[in-house]
Order: sequence, then structure tokens, then C-alpha cells
Amino acid sequence: MDIRERRPATADQVPPRATLRARDAFAITIGVVVGAGIFRTPSLIAGASGSEFVMLAAWVVGGILSIIGALCYAELATTYPQAGGDYTYLRRAYGPRPAFLFAWARVSVIQTGSIALLCFIVGDYMAQLFDLGPWSSALYAAAAVIGLTAINWIGTRQGAAVQTWLTITEIVGVLVIIVAGLWFAPTDIAPIPGSGGDSAIGLILVFVLLTYGGWNEAVYVTSEVRDAKKWMPRVLILSLIAIAALYVLVNLAYLRVLGLGGMAEHNAVAAEVMGRVFGPTGAVLMSAIVVAAALTSANATMITGARSVYAVGRDFPALGFIGRWDARSGTPRAAIMTQGVLALALVTLGAFARDGFEVAVEYTAPVFWLFFLMVGISLFVLRRRDPDLARPFRVPLYPLLPLLFCATSAYLLYSSLAYTGRGALVGVAVLAVGGLLLLLFKPIPLSEETPS
Repeated sequence: MDIRERRPATADQVPPRATLRARDAFAITIGVVVGAGIFRTPSLIAGASGSEFVMLAAWVVGGILSIIGALCYAELATTYPQAGGDYTYLRRAYGPRPAFLFAWARVSVIQTGSIALLCFIVGDYMAQLFDLGPWSSALYAAAAVIGLTAINWIGTRQGAAVQTWLTITEIVGVLVIIVAGLWFAPTDIAPIPGSGGDSAIGLILVFVLLTYGGWNEAVYVTSEVRDAKKWMPRVLILSLIAIAALYVLVNLAYLRVLGLGGMAEHNAVAAEVMGRVFGPTGAVLMSAIVVAAALTSANATMITGARSVYAVGRDFPALGFIGRWDARSGTPRAAIMTQGVLALALVTLGAFARDGFEVAVEYTAPVFWLFFLMVGISLFVLRRRDPDLARPFRVPLYPLLPLLFCATSAYLLYSSLAYTGRGALVGVAVLAVGGLLLLLFKPIPLSEETPS
């Protein structure tokens, strides 16, 4: 049945309220981005870099490109401050069906897979500290999914409070690594030089921007941030400036202790640095830092991911049970539970087929960059479609910066396809399943009202 107008709000179907402060949005943004990636990808980036200059320049360029993307998102977020984030922009620009395909890929693989993978990282490091037997990693991962889901189910304020403290712990941990590498490392350590060969720029950028990835998640809580039209551009841009500074400093610390060749040789570069500086105590401290980082990213991903699940349920009557916003807790409880159950199912599968699970999650990169490109193009589409709509923030140097953002996304789409090979078919298969579901689910037509 085709519904021509939106459902009225009820006790369990109310719009999100502005309960989050700007600092909560900062914590969510930094928490999503500064995750376990900064402890893993530098090794891969060092291996693909021909010199220290190329490696460090890549981190600076990655920060600049991310800030350009954030400027584009800031315009979209302040013009269309709904809870769906990318889903909302894609829906208004291209219609409900392409937006549903994005939401399907996000719900079924990108977000829930990220949550499961991050919780497995928690499990791996917790198992090193407190071994519970052969199923230690999976048990800790499942406990992390259940615990974080419960916290966010209780309420938005509770989830945001946990996020703030986890983010503080995580940033302190990264600063410990920076201080250890730049000031406390023994002077007799001989860093290993790099090979001096050619640099694989495309591969380097794939890994660098993967490590910066997640900053766009902040737009999913725009409708819940107080005075969002003023604060969201600042949250996006200032968060990325802080993150870029941290990333450059921590890589300088890695280089000082290990050198480019040493970074390429060690997968766990941060653990190697802490072990060389502080011995066995440093290794234990590093495990605690990684656990905090993974929990921070997992919790932030849960907060933002549930908003996209909620947005799909809001717009597709057949999935209406997940499109309800609980007025008492100020959170989409049904969406949070659905997301938690899916993540827990992936943890269960990962316990039996760990390698295949990790590869499947990594191979979502082409799908991610495809929709990132579509969001960039939507900025042009929506400027033309809604020319008289108030835009509290406009991208400077338009259309140059949005074109650069789109070109970068297109290049990363190509690079991710080139470097994942046949694995990209996994993402295509997920989208194909979403296309089949579209034959069953009919969306609610877009409201004719102008968004506030």
C-alpha cells in the first residue's frame, strides 16, 4: 500500500530531541575516527612508502582531504538536520530507493560489521590480559556488544557520557605513545631505514583515508545536538584538525623508535614502540590503550549506526518497528536492539570463521566509497533542487572544493576496487540483496514540506 503522508507522532513514534551538547558530538566524532586503525595501518602505509617524507606527507594530505569532505558535509548537515545523515541526503537527492540501498549496505555490513570487528579487537587484547580459554576472544567480543548495546538502549545521555570518558581515555593513551616515542625512547635505538623504492600512492591513500574514516558519522546525531546549525561545522572541522595533529605526531613517534623499515616489519607498531621504551609493562599498557580505543569506536559506531537503522524504519512501513524513537530514553531503542542482534550474530560467525569474516568486512571499502561519491554529488543536486532553502553554512570556494571531494572519492573507489580484486564482489552481492528487498518494500514518499 502506497502511503501519501507521514505517520503522526505517537508515544513511541516521536522525533529526536536536541539533548546532546557540542562536546558530546566532538567525543563521538573523535571516538569514531581515532580507533584501533592508528595502531595497525601505519605498518601497511610504511611498507608502501618509498620515504619517510612520503609517509608523513600522506597523513597531512589525508587530513586536508578529510577537512574538505567535512566542509561539504557541514553544509548538508546544517541544511537538512535530520537523524538519517547520509541516508537523508541521498534520499532527497536521488529518491528513496538508492537511499535504501545505501542504508541496506550500512546496516547489513558496514556498521554492524565494524562493531563486530572492533569488539573482536577488544576480545583479542582482553584475552592476552585475562585468558578465559579457547573462546576467550569471542566471549569478550560478545560481552562488549551486549554491554554497549545495553548502555545505548538505556538512553542517549548514558551512551554519550560513556563515549566522553572512553574518548578521554583513548586520547590520553595516544598521547602516552607520542610522549614515549618522542621523549622517553632510549637514544641508542637504531631506527631501520626504508627500502627507498617507489611509493604506491593509491594504496597509501586507501589506508590513510581508511584511518581517517568515520568523521562523517557525526552528521547522524545532528538533530540531537543543541544549536546544531552553529556547532556542527565546528565539530566536524575542529575534530579533524585535532585528529590530523595526533596522527602526524604519533607517526613521528613510530619513526623515531622504529624507522620506516621497522614500522613496515611490525604489524603492531604501537605495541613494539611501547615494549622497547617501557619493557613488558609497556606491552600491558598498550593492550589497555587498544581496548579503550576499540571500545570508543564501537560505542560511537553504535550511536550513529542506530540512527541510520531508525531512518530506514521511519521511511519504509514494512520496517516500521525499527523506525520508532522512544521519548523516555531519547533514543531509537528498537533500532539499537536490531543493530546489536546483527552485530552479535556476526561475532558468533566470526568465532567459527574468523579470517573470512575479517576479509568480508574489509571488502566493503568499494561500497563505502561509492556512496561517499554519491553524497558529494548530492550537494550539487540539492543546491539546484532547493535553491531558496536557507543554508546556515555554505562550502567555501564552491564548486571547487566539492569537485575535489568528488574526485578524491572517485579515485578511492577505483583504488579500493583495484586493490581488493574479486573481494569487491562481496559488496556487490550485498547491494544486490538490497535491490531484491526493494521489490517487497515500498517507501513513504518524501514530504513536500521544507526541512527546518
